[in-house]
Amino acid sequence: MSLVPQPIASSLEPVPINSQKHDPAWKHCQMFKNGDRVQLKCLYCGKVFKGGGIHRIKEHLAGQKGNASTCLRVPPDVRILMQQSLDGVVVKKKKKQKIAEEITGISPLPTGEMDAFGNQCDVNSGLQLLVVPETLEPDSSLLVTREEGKNNRGADRRKRGRVKRADKNTISDAVAINSIALDSKRGNNQVHMAIARFIYDAGVPLDAVNSVYFQQMIDAIVSGGPGVAAPSYHDLRGWILKSSVEEVKNDINQYMVAWGRTGCSVLVDQWNTHDGRILINILAHCPEGITFLRSVDVSVMMNSADALYELLKEVVEEVGVRNVLQVITSVEEQYLVAGKRLSDTFSTLYWAPCAFHCLDLMLEDFGKLEWISATLEQAKSIARFVYNNNVVLNMMRRYTFGNDIVVPGMTRFATNFMTLKRMADLKQNLQDMITSQEWMDCPCSKKPGGLEMLDLISSHSFWPSCILIVHLTDPLLRVLRIVSSEKRPAMGYVYAAIYRAKETIKKELVKKEDYIVYWNIIDNRWEQQWHVPLHAAGFYLNPKFFYRIEGDIHNEIVSGMFDCIERLVPDIKIQDKIIKELNAYKNSIGDFGRKMAIRSRDTLLPAEWWSTYGGSCPNLARLAIRVLSQPCSSIVNKRNQIPFEQMHDSRNCLEHQRLTDLVFVQYNLRLMQMVRMNREQDPGDPISSDSSDVIDDWVSGKETCLEDYGNSDWMALDPPSGNIMLLGSSTDEAEDLGAGFDDYEIFNRVKDEVDNIEDNVVSQ
Repeated sequence: MSLVPQPIASSLEPVPINSQKHDPAWKHCQMFKNGDRVQLKCLYCGKVFKGGGIHRIKEHLAGQKGNASTCLRVPPDVRILMQQSLDGVVVKKKKKQKIAEEITGISPLPTGEMDAFGNQCDVNSGLQLLVVPETLEPDSSLLVTREEGKNNRGADRRKRGRVKRADKNTISDAVAINSIALDSKRGNNQVHMAIARFIYDAGVPLDAVNSVYFQQMIDAIVSGGPGVAAPSYHDLRGWILKSSVEEVKNDINQYMVAWGRTGCSVLVDQWNTHDGRILINILAHCPEGITFLRSVDVSVMMNSADALYELLKEVVEEVGVRNVLQVITSVEEQYLVAGKRLSDTFSTLYWAPCAFHCLDLMLEDFGKLEWISATLEQAKSIARFVYNNNVVLNMMRRYTFGNDIVVPGMTRFATNFMTLKRMADLKQNLQDMITSQEWMDCPCSKKPGGLEMLDLISSHSFWPSCILIVHLTDPLLRVLRIVSSEKRPAMGYVYAAIYRAKETIKKELVKKEDYIVYWNIIDNRWEQQWHVPLHAAGFYLNPKFFYRIEGDIHNEIVSGMFDCIERLVPDIKIQDKIIKELNAYKNSIGDFGRKMAIRSRDTLLPAEWWSTYGGSCPNLARLAIRVLSQPCSSIVNKRNQIPFEQMHDSRNCLEHQRLTDLVFVQYNLRLMQMVRMNREQDPGDPISSDSSDVIDDWVSGKETCLEDYGNSDWMALDPPSGNIMLLGSSTDEAEDLGAGFDDYEIFNRVKDEVDNIEDNVVSQ
């Protein structure tokens, strides 16, 4: 899909879709201005609508017969959303008619006139309400279109269309309905202001409104009716907290039931506080959800592998040795020692290093290469200039149709390469901006930062470097997204994903002396992961990949599978049964060979596939489900604004226990949202302080100086709209791994002796 909107007329000017347009259809179209007229273009099929407003676009997307043709390219979920929105409009019209009857006691307005009042707030509906004079003639013309309002000023002017007429009763009815609508909007604004005053006064983080419990809270208050009493300070830290603890424990009990069937992984998430202490959060992960178990201050014991071992041993026994398949920690030496000792003590589980952390270190190493580092600095200089000047930022968002060029990732290194990819995706949009008359007339374009930005975006060397970096790092970003995905366990995909990343780099650079530089970075950081048999077993047991292998399966994969059988299944009789059942799986015997089973290799999650078609091989199916249900990462990153440090600082036994319960409730509610949340959130703003840790290098000048950047009035900013359709449709990372695993050089991890990595980097 082209990233740049195709010109539909030479005189058309793109118009940003501002935040005041709340109709869901606005996210699926582009707006252009042709003189005084506004035209809308469908993002999917490119059809241009010269009239009819957003309602016609909605009919077009919904496939509803009426004034618009049906879009043949719209995704099914978008079509359903538009149909539901249209149904909602009909309900609102009927409600307004009912209100009119109750207030005036007369017949409702005709449908056509009702539409006029119902849509008067839409800038594209083309209707406006005229002031009602004190005395009205029965045939007074009161409602006109905007075009008619401009041209029918005099009785002798030519008519551009028949004007709607209304009698006194009709006008009274319409004015009453309009008044109700205005009162409703005014009341809603008052509610929003009341909520905002509380959030601002209490210092509540603004992203708290993204909580799935936010709207539930508002609904509960409304259902309580006028005068509902708010909980007191002592209520919140007393009986309400106690009830919340019990409520969360009941939810967690459902997860614990699943541990026996799918097994679980113990996650050790380490992080540093602002004052230098080292804390770890210990969690249990299964497909049903993630459970926070405890938080421990390990500042003292970090130098003792024995102390870490005792802590991990205690946690495994608490969760249940039979339930735990692996313990995932970071890659520090003391964890490696403690993990090896743990796996020696418990012969039915593995210790594994965090895959996310290993991948992040790879990206850091890529970024240290001289030519990549130089290109990143050039890209950052563009972003810093754009995001410190409201005029330039508004202009950029207008030309990119609301998309930002800075993309916050989970880490600084992920942010670097995600942002570089976004810039490359929007290359043509940025070039259109700096060659426009608007840019040339802008005083900011004459500033040093503006001139540097012009040179870089016009450069013949900057963009090829960006695109090559994207081709080299995007495969690793894909693996990063897979191992941190909340949609599916990563164990069945990580082996194939890292294989495909190395293969992509090899195909991009072709020559061994070129691609081996990047392969060495990957292999050095992934060294510990190669020794995790669970990854190989996950690949072997994922039918999506297993049945696409041509020829013999590499010995490393088979050995990993056998190792898991011996370690995870202590009963030797069941081990023997599993070996026999493997033949049925390999040869697609029985239910494995059904047409349904073959089709669903790519559509069902691997564990679901085994649950559905593995009935004839119960022992192998049970092992497969347990292996394929595990994650590969211990990074959760849902701990902001939770009082971990206050809990560890508390020296009063009673208050310490209260804070422990508060942390238990807060963190587990956050983790439950990861499972329950399926609604679309507002796009984040890169200049928000919420993302400052990972995007600071991109949006903050080395020495912030208003004279260098110009106007910094934030109130003049247009908010980002996140119109990601211009960037192409998003795909499921795990579904895009393809077929073919026959490059033995990747499996064997062949390395060359490289004295100086940067001397072997591809010449730019």
